[in-house]
Amino acid sequence: MIKILIGFIVFAALALFMLMKSGGDIDMSGEKHGSEATHSEPAKSDAPAASPAAAPAAAPAAPAKP
Repeated sequence: MIKILIGFIVFAALALFMLMKSGGDIDMSGEKHGSEATHSEPAKSDAPAASPAAAPAAAPAAPAKP
């Protein structure tokens, strides 16, 4: 049992070390709310807006009468 615990601690420490050394943006402080939360505006492009979704398919024709 102790080997599993030691293995987990070593693996977690190695993973954190590798992530921090790789330059990843790691924030271990949890969720942010309020003024400290940063939100960016969506990118605005000069291209015209995408055309609306295709019109729904026409109603199926009435079945043929025998």
